[in-house]
Amino acid sequence: MVDDVRIYEKLCLEGFQAGLSWLTILRKREGFRRAFAGFEPATVAGFGPDDVARLLGDAAIVRHRGKIEATIANARATLDVQRQNGSLAALVWRFEPPPGPPPATMADLPASTPESVDLSRELRRRGFRFVGPTTVYAAMQSLGVIATTWPTATSGPSWKRNGPRSPVPEKPERKGCARVHMALHCECMHKLACAGRS
Repeated sequence: MVDDVRIYEKLCLEGFQAGLSWLTILRKREGFRRAFAGFEPATVAGFGPDDVARLLGDAAIVRHRGKIEATIANARATLDVQRQNGSLAALVWRFEPPPGPPPATMADLPASTPESVDLSRELRRRGFRFVGPTTVYAAMQSLGVIATTWPTATSGPSWKRNGPRSPVPEKPERKGCARVHMALHCECMHKLACAGRS
């Protein structure tokens, strides 16, 4: 993914997803796009207090003042990055990790990586908000910056199949559940990112 609009959108949606189900964000994605002018940074960067008030009353999105204001701040930061570095994509892809072995089990999936920590730090230095290492890691995966091959349903004893449905965790521990959530979230968001603008 090298489209700055989609990368900006992805970073913002990952920020909105923090503390929520990824399915909530997916269901509201078109609402987000309408509310934030298709996530065009130049347009969102011009949003002011009246826009914040409008967005706080928009049931089609997640009405969280901090995340709404972060989306506006991130648009302005994106424009600054474009002026200084040419594109947001060029900055993000600077942190692409070297190829490594795929995780053998869900327990091997990290919540963040050294590269996501470094990119998070750089984004925050440039004025981005709600871009912690875990949020950035999920964005990097769904954008294809980090290429992850997910473990199969037979990778661990806590996985089983219920007929033809996707593998589901069988009462995983809290930490394992977070990894399952990350895997399912990033796999679905990556497919949507690959679909491009619809």
